[in-house]
Amino acid sequence: MRGKRILLVIGGGIAAFKALDLIRRLRERGASVTPVLTRAAEEFVTPLSVSALAANKVYRDLFDLTDEAEMGHIQLSRSADLIVVAPATADLLAKMAQGRADDLASTLLLATDTRVLVAPAMNVRMWNHPATQRNLAILRGDGILFTGPNEGDMACGEYGPGRMSEPLEIVAAVEAAFASGPLAGRHVLVTSGPTHEPIDPVRYIANRSSGAQGTALARALLALGARVTFVTGPAAVPPPDGADVVRVETAAQMLAAVQAALPADAAVFAAAVADWRVANASGSKMKKQAGQAPALEFAENPDILATISKGPKRPALVVGFAAETDDVIAHATAKLARKGCDWIVANDVSPETGIMGGAENAVTIIRQDGSDTWPRMSKDLVARRLAEEIAKTL
Repeated sequence: MRGKRILLVIGGGIAAFKALDLIRRLRERGASVTPVLTRAAEEFVTPLSVSALAANKVYRDLFDLTDEAEMGHIQLSRSADLIVVAPATADLLAKMAQGRADDLASTLLLATDTRVLVAPAMNVRMWNHPATQRNLAILRGDGILFTGPNEGDMACGEYGPGRMSEPLEIVAAVEAAFASGPLAGRHVLVTSGPTHEPIDPVRYIANRSSGAQGTALARALLALGARVTFVTGPAAVPPPDGADVVRVETAAQMLAAVQAALPADAAVFAAAVADWRVANASGSKMKKQAGQAPALEFAENPDILATISKGPKRPALVVGFAAETDDVIAHATAKLARKGCDWIVANDVSPETGIMGGAENAVTIIRQDGSDTWPRMSKDLVARRLAEEIAKTL
């Protein structure tokens, strides 16, 4: 990151205080930081504190005569190697999605041809609102990079997704944006973890997937310079720093998130998606009745791998996973033909293998023109080898 120029747009939210530490962390790594404050941001941090930490002038006003004469807002937006928006409030995201330019920050973001990384921060209900989700889909389609938000307690007292990524998480995302390697400039979509299909508000159908292999793969792709969108179910393993993380619960939500993340150069479907959901899930907790089991009706979940493999926005390379307990190669080969993907990564998840939920894996890569069986190794090493194969193909 040494010598890189970061234009940091600080939005108006309580998370703006984290931007002060972010400036320090970026400068520790050799980057220069030019800060831009929105009017609302000045309610949370002062221009003096931001300027002192950045050792640079703070830009605030679109119609500042001196600034426009000396540099101009368009040149300011284009002189940076990366623009970081932290916190990216719901209002700023909406302005970016709609192409509005009514203050300095939004004008810079509209006038730039530099990559933009945003760290969203807002109330959980604002984050989950359909309008915000529509804006996110537009911005992802425009190639905007994301980090977070995290899930946790809010300043308003509520709990859920909407907390801005921590400064070091944002630094990792910045480093990933600058990463050089064979996948630099490529967008790779990775799904990971299990899905939870509700039976009632407290019970669900799930599986033993930890998300370890998908997370390791995302890290390996980031290390090769890729921009990674990481769509994850409720996994035991935390998501990788530097990826655009999209958290989901059900198979239907995962499909919607995957479709919203397209286009992509490659997609790797490592998630263990439930094949069925409960069609008659109860809206309240089911009560046990003596001698009588609940009558659950099942419906087939959407086939995410087949939908994307045969869809209009199909990535150039589509990789599926096949977790089997018997006739592994035969079942995986049939799956390759049935789904229409390019590769299947097959593994034996019988209980005695210890693979599902474990630290190691043993896979066979099945392609249209043959297969390649790898020896048992750590999931991190499997991920690195698979990422290198993806890089060679793209």
